[in-house]
Amino acid sequence: MRVALVNPPTTANFETQNALGLKSPPLGLAYLAATLEREGYRVSIIDATASGLSHCQTASKLKSMKPDVIGITSITPTISDAMRAVIESKAQVPGAVTVMGGCHITALPLETMAACPSLDCGVIGEGETTLLELVRAVESGSGMDGVDGVVHRREGAGGEGRILVNRMRKLTPDLDSIPFPARHLLPLDRYTVLNERAVIGSIITSRGCPYNCIFCSSAKFYRGVYRARSPGNVVDEIERLVQNYNLKFVEFIDDTMTISRGRAESIAREVIRRKLDISWGFGSRVDLVAEDMLRLFKRAGCIMFYMGIESGSERIINALRKGISLDQVKSAIACAKKAKIETMGTFIIGSPWEAWDDVIRTINFAKSCGIDYAQFTVMTPYPGTDAYEIACSEGLLEESDWAKFTTLHPVMHTRYLSREQLAKLVSDAYRSFYFRGRFMLKMVQKRRLKWITPVVKHYVLKRKYA
Repeated sequence: MRVALVNPPTTANFETQNALGLKSPPLGLAYLAATLEREGYRVSIIDATASGLSHCQTASKLKSMKPDVIGITSITPTISDAMRAVIESKAQVPGAVTVMGGCHITALPLETMAACPSLDCGVIGEGETTLLELVRAVESGSGMDGVDGVVHRREGAGGEGRILVNRMRKLTPDLDSIPFPARHLLPLDRYTVLNERAVIGSIITSRGCPYNCIFCSSAKFYRGVYRARSPGNVVDEIERLVQNYNLKFVEFIDDTMTISRGRAESIAREVIRRKLDISWGFGSRVDLVAEDMLRLFKRAGCIMFYMGIESGSERIINALRKGISLDQVKSAIACAKKAKIETMGTFIIGSPWEAWDDVIRTINFAKSCGIDYAQFTVMTPYPGTDAYEIACSEGLLEESDWAKFTTLHPVMHTRYLSREQLAKLVSDAYRSFYFRGRFMLKMVQKRRLKWITPVVKHYVLKRKYA
């Protein structure tokens, strides 16, 4: 059995990635590939986005491979491209079983299958065990009825092709049992930061988040269940990256890395114990860090803390069900400064209840709270989130093109602000934060102008959202 996993070409405009010249590896596909490889299957990964392949070129490549199963990943902004990839793949390899996975089909399984008749089945939620059983079912010819976590077609007596959603699969309880991502199948020379080639050391140390923010699709995908890898398993992967790829920087891309403080600190201690010469960054909540923890992280090589602040208005933070306060934000920033770790704060503009004054309050807070860098995005109601239900029920959603759901193109208005006003406010936020003389001087002193110049050019000088 031969399996091809595809990150399809995309027309979605991910403007932050474009501004930073960022191309990151599809770690999810690499996890799936590793699981299949361990069981003896022949697996290939086509990262069409990183490799610059067109849909035609991707389908042609699949034709030459002649896979038995073609798995295509997708998030909401790339769903149209993923469907096109399915259609063209099926045309070139008609005997192959086409499978789609990712957040979008997890949230809208029936709708996605109905919209793409060339799609044979979809993986709902966490994919490693489901895809393995699916491939075994294809190999044995037993059909999909007995595979948990799958949406599929079944021909009825009249040949009408019913779409069925099987029983949900239980989440993998032991993440250490999942093999490390098959990075050797990825085009590692094609990934970039600031348009320069770089081995990008993205690592996931945990899955899921028990919190209930209205805008986050993770709760739908992982059902609000938090699971974590052991510290030794995590650092084994880091050590392998250092040895195999001479990696110097690791980015932990967990939803919330420090939910278990003891585990997070054990990871840092193990990095120190093994004398791994790396720098790293992590993301977490402001109420789940402490000064002594961050000082330990610094000793282990941490240089960046990404924190979700979301708003400078307590009213909006509460409406988002974020469960933090602005005092906690300030405290976390102060702790990071004492530990000499830089901070990146993320903010959402355009929540359903947000008025002009709320956004101005957010911009002013971003400039005054002490964070080193800021990212401003617009509220994007992804299917499966409470934000999506609110936007639909209140008639706020104006955009039906999923490719526009990139978090930087306004797709909804608020009760008080139009999409045009939101676009201007995002542009003003970037301009106001990054065009401060004090900030630019700091970038010169830290020799970071190379980092920030693309953002300034893209969002500020070009007035991308005006």
